[in-house]
Amino acid sequence: MVMILRFLKICLFLMSFVFLTGFVQVASLLGPAFTVASSGNVFKASAQIVFDNEFKKKTGKSSLGYLKEEVSKNNYKMDINKELKSLVKYRVKITHQKIVRQNNVKELNKDIILLVEKRIKLTHKRLQKKN
Repeated sequence: MVMILRFLKICLFLMSFVFLTGFVQVASLLGPAFTVASSGNVFKASAQIVFDNEFKKKTGKSSLGYLKEEVSKNNYKMDINKELKSLVKYRVKITHQKIVRQNNVKELNKDIILLVEKRIKLTHKRLQKKN
């Protein structure tokens, strides 16, 4: 029993050293460690480590960092789209209000219609006199 407690203390000390000091990049080891623990496939885990290393060489970023950057770019694009959408909605609303106001001015429309009808009658009369 004492031996198990000592083993746990040593493991706790080593794990705290790894996690708290940043001595080892924990994120790059957690994925493959989880793969080995869940599937028991060491080849798959080593392939994952190789892939992560090659990805970091080509992009200069870890796969998680690259993913976070791409997500933030997409969020920025979505914010721009939301701003554009709200601007268009606002402009449509203003235009709609102007059209409604314009349609509510019936007296002006009646005067214009009467004036146009009067002109048509006068022009029709003149044409009849000439013929």
